Amino acid sequence: MAVAGGYNDAMNKLDRLLTEIRACRLCAAELPLGPRPIVRASSTARILIVGQAPGRRVHETGIPWNDASGERLRAWLQLTREQFYDVRHIAIVPAGLCFPGSGLRGDAPPRPECAPLWHPQLRALMPKIQLTLLIGQYAQAYYLGKRRKKSLRETVMAQAEYLPEFLPLPHPSPRNQLWLKQNPWFEQEVIPLLRNYVTNTLHGAGA
Repeated sequence: MAVAGGYNDAMNKLDRLLTEIRACRLCAAELPLGPRPIVRASSTARILIVGQAPGRRVHETGIPWNDASGERLRAWLQLTREQFYDVRHIAIVPAGLCFPGSGLRGDAPPRPECAPLWHPQLRALMPKIQLTLLIGQYAQAYYLGKRRKKSLRETVMAQAEYLPEFLPLPHPSPRNQLWLKQNPWFEQEVIPLLRNYVTNTLHGAGA
């Protein structure tokens, strides 16, 4: 009974935190479309996906990775949409929770206030996370800090240094098509490794 009570208390704490996050207006003045934090988390999730920040389409739909980047990411992971969006097993918390607007070469960087404020609180309430996928330079900068290499390519190549806790990946955006062509080793070597870790982690979750 005590165990069940503790579990329910953790769920309630996470629900309260998610309500607080979704009501956040900290960066409202800096967001061209206004705040709409996009986050999916549960106390039972075993995989955490940390990307950059929601794009315009994700902002409009409220569904993370609901775009061409998401289609490619799911192909990399070899997961269906149903599996990918099963919050019981997979949490999705970008480095910046709101659409930051557009820059000269795509979306602007995520707001710097976001990850330090919310990620530690969320991680504390997701104790079963075994694998965190760090997608793109902003996620890698926040979680790896000084352990990150000089370039994204070098960081992704050094994945053995960060596993089994973290697995750095390039962003699956169509804008990165040239990078993928210039680095065929990624799909040849890292994608099979990624799928193996994801499968093993979800299998342990009974998914």
